[in-house]
Amino acid sequence: MIAIIDYDAGNIKSVEKALQFLGQQAVITRDRDVILHADKVVLPGVGAFGNAMEKLRGYGLEEVIRRVAEKGTPFLGICLGLQLLFERSDEAPGVKGLGLLKGEVLRIPEGDGLKIPHMGWNSLKLSGKGRLFSDMDGEPYVYFVHSYYLKADSEDIVTASTEYGVTIHASVEKGNLFACQFHPEKSGDTGMQILKNFVEI
Repeated sequence: MIAIIDYDAGNIKSVEKALQFLGQQAVITRDRDVILHADKVVLPGVGAFGNAMEKLRGYGLEEVIRRVAEKGTPFLGICLGLQLLFERSDEAPGVKGLGLLKGEVLRIPEGDGLKIPHMGWNSLKLSGKGRLFSDMDGEPYVYFVHSYYLKADSEDIVTASTEYGVTIHASVEKGNLFACQFHPEKSGDTGMQILKNFVEI
């Protein structure tokens, strides 16, 4: 069973549908016991960093996520879910993220021909070491919707990057923690393969 953490963020149902399409039992929940006993856990979401951290703490989910990470349960953060795994974000100065991974979330800088939020398809440059990208080569296209981007402290955890005015760390992996800034559930066959690879970890 895959637990999808419910903290009142947007875009949770589409992740549930994608996992069900892959034949998985996916449950949207904020029940501590359900999350802690799940085979895998997903933290999706679209929204604001500060509000999301307030909700996670208000529902007592921050501590549950830490327990999941400590247990070694495969954990996938998607979009805002990736950003929350890190230490801080320009979007909410003074608000601490989960800090499970080292790095910061910065606003995409204004630039000629760049629209913010960044919405649309971009190709990924793969590091070749990401388990989410097993059986993929070339530069797969995936779908992004975001105004802020990850700059991880260590390139060692970065498994995919993309360019949009700056180099964006688009996917990371460390131990049982996986995350992607893009939306695999909205990225066609490529995205479904990424979710399938996570399911099979």
